[in-house]
Amino acid sequence: MAAIELNRANLSRFGPPVRPPSYDPAAVTPGIVHLGLGNFHRAHMARYTHALMERDPAALGWGIIGAGLMPGDRRMHESLAPQDCLYTLVERSGTEETVSIIGSLARVVFAGESSAALLQAIDDPAIRIVSLTVTENGYCLNPAIRRLDPEHPLIRQDLASPGEPRSAIGIIVEAYRRRMEAGAAPFRALTCDNIQHNGNVLRGAVLALAGLRDPALAGWIEQHAAFPNTMVDRITPVTAAEDVEALQQRYGILDRWPVFCETFTQWVIEDRFVAGRPAWELDGAQFVPDVAPYEMMKLRLLNGSHLAVAALGRLVGYTYIHETMADPLFRRYMAALMVRETAPTLPPVPGIDLADYQRTLIARFANPAIKDTVERVNTDAPLNVLVDPISARLQMGGSVDLLALALAGWMRRVRGVDEQGKPIDVRHPLAGLLREKAEEGGPDPAPLLSITQLFGALGSDARLVGPLSKWLAALYGAGTHATMRRASEEIGF
Repeated sequence: MAAIELNRANLSRFGPPVRPPSYDPAAVTPGIVHLGLGNFHRAHMARYTHALMERDPAALGWGIIGAGLMPGDRRMHESLAPQDCLYTLVERSGTEETVSIIGSLARVVFAGESSAALLQAIDDPAIRIVSLTVTENGYCLNPAIRRLDPEHPLIRQDLASPGEPRSAIGIIVEAYRRRMEAGAAPFRALTCDNIQHNGNVLRGAVLALAGLRDPALAGWIEQHAAFPNTMVDRITPVTAAEDVEALQQRYGILDRWPVFCETFTQWVIEDRFVAGRPAWELDGAQFVPDVAPYEMMKLRLLNGSHLAVAALGRLVGYTYIHETMADPLFRRYMAALMVRETAPTLPPVPGIDLADYQRTLIARFANPAIKDTVERVNTDAPLNVLVDPISARLQMGGSVDLLALALAGWMRRVRGVDEQGKPIDVRHPLAGLLREKAEEGGPDPAPLLSITQLFGALGSDARLVGPLSKWLAALYGAGTHATMRRASEEIGF
């Protein structure tokens, strides 16, 4: 099949099973600016917005300006701009897939070298929401206290040149300052990152930086701005070259950067949008008074399990999450981890059957159509998805044997080499220090546990140190599969 280049002029040439927008993408005007335009945003928030536009012509005023903040994001801009910001979203279950062309992006901006054009875009009074997915690292936090780190290189740079910010936090603060100076209404800052109490964390970082710049600015933001907490969920792998080729061959779409994801999606949002918002609930988003129970459920059960199986799976040499879950040891381990140690730390979650949610997670992770790599999960998942439930279990007086095994896998992985002697690319703000401490300690976790900004008081808690030391020594001495078998026999899973 001859592939057709994706752009507005060619939309009429795409027919079933490809689903082009039912609205005119040229009529989309921006109401949202999104910081950190990547695959997840395009599979999630932009997909919800696209679906709303197909239902309601009034939603065309909620178009999204997507911004890349990192130097490497130039490729995203260069891919999407020639396509009139259109892209293909392929949603896959284990047996079938749907192919949609998404038209909710109004424009793309590359801010990896200068934030001037991005700030100018946010100045538009029509922009009522500034959203972001920049991962926890993008918030420039001190990991131990999860507050803004004034010594972070990007924050130091933003304080030195506040009118030319480079960090996401600096961009939001400067955009608020410009709104304040212009006498304009503030936008709502909507985080879509996997951070517990993510809106509160964002608010704290923004107010901290604003306070370092100008207490009056911090006061204005505190009085007028809002930072709703959210919970987001959709497994969205990195786009693979073979998927791009398959899209061309199977559907005739020449798309420089399509997105592939699972069919499952969830979005829970605190309804604090006094300046108006899209009616995302029409496509299944949940607006609730308090998102905390939902985000804790997702972080502890999904993200914690993801990091546990990804860290251990990478040591074995597995490439994909579904490949790891095809190993009965890993599948049983994940089920036991949730039932015995992470789910018991959760409060009741309104409208959610936790047992069913856990079964759904296992099926989602095992979906062979979603070629999600263990490397992506290891890179994206913050360590607190293990540390927080460990702390909660210890406060409850419960055991942490299964969580300690997951943490041991993480510690073995940050050594930077797997069991086959192949290098592991550890991407973490403290990657150099992590490798140094991992090499220093080897099977002894003490040097890594001494990094108080990651572990705090847990580093000296014998209830964790005991099982962690046992499993880390086993990983180094016997290897991951043998350690998993031993754990299965001793703990019973």
